[in-house]
Amino acid sequence: MITVHQKLSITKTHRGRRRLEPRPEEQPVKPTSSVPRISRLMALAIKYQGMLDRGEVAGITELARLCRVTQPRMTQILNLNLLSPSIQEQLLHLPPHSSGKQAIHEKKLRAVCAHTDWGSQQLHFARCCSSK
Repeated sequence: MITVHQKLSITKTHRGRRRLEPRPEEQPVKPTSSVPRISRLMALAIKYQGMLDRGEVAGITELARLCRVTQPRMTQILNLNLLSPSIQEQLLHLPPHSSGKQAIHEKKLRAVCAHTDWGSQQLHFARCCSSK
């Protein structure tokens, strides 16, 4: 014996008859905006640095292997921790974006991470954000 479960709706026709019709499938609502990629990468950089500091992983190579990325890519992600705390906070609190290009890319931030002075980082970050 086969049992079929389907939600039905009962509607009345103009003459008073009842009609059984399958209910329209309710589609899950997809969010129109999402967290920017750079915000997610910044959060991952903080998490991964914590894992390294606590000794949960032996080093960057093991962390890269666990995350299924190359060791140079893991280094690029972890270099986001070299940004000044104010820039990190700005990256973490970026507003959700709709479809289209994102304003800030990790590749542009690599040059900002190269500066050791937080003041010069702020200047380069401002230039990075203003130019698209």
